Amino acid sequence: MAKPPVFHLPRDDQRVVVIGSTGGGKTQAGVWQLSERSIDVIPWYILDYKRDKLINKIPFLKEATLTDPIAETPGVYIVHPLPDEDEAVEQFLWNIWNHENVGLFIDEAYMLKKSPAFRALLTQGRSKNIPMITLTQRPVWVTQFVFSEANYYQIFWLQHFQDRKTIQPYLSFDLEKRLSPYWSVWYDISADATFVLKPVPGEAQILERFRSRLGTVAATETAQKNIKRFRVI
Repeated sequence: MAKPPVFHLPRDDQRVVVIGSTGGGKTQAGVWQLSERSIDVIPWYILDYKRDKLINKIPFLKEATLTDPIAETPGVYIVHPLPDEDEAVEQFLWNIWNHENVGLFIDEAYMLKKSPAFRALLTQGRSKNIPMITLTQRPVWVTQFVFSEANYYQIFWLQHFQDRKTIQPYLSFDLEKRLSPYWSVWYDISADATFVLKPVPGEAQILERFRSRLGTVAATETAQKNIKRFRVI
């Protein structure tokens, strides 16, 4: 008798796309996933166009700009691009591509629909150890590489028929079957396995998870700075 499939989150040579309408739980699910990833091993960057409240509550979150050098220290770094900064965003993504060994969380993928660097990260990022968590509310507006290069999908209800039609060819389950609010479908492509997920943990629990995992990184970084200061003195 075959063993039932086992649910697990992606490795760092894999990527996941989280899809769902506004208010359906997509961002909270993405942030929960981030809290369970390699944030205490490599730097992870969040590209946050919407100034999302939950994202900006992450403990020990480090503000960065598009022109800063890519970090070497593990942790979560956030960048807030403006809508007219396409060229700067493009260069930032190429810097991620060149640096390697850094994670990328995209809060809204349709903002990067025309980006060659984003496509390169999606198609070549595995070999460069660039894990990606990509969120979108309108699949119809997103480059299809987001879906064709994903290893996992987490899908909440999509209100628009065209959005469901856009991603249905990549899946082996029926997107017309509506789930309860904040429930989602998780699809593991390599295993062709589908899981129905209850709502992810609440905001307080997710933030505590970040705090427990990043607190050690922050303490180590502070200790290293104190050692350097002592040596200078």
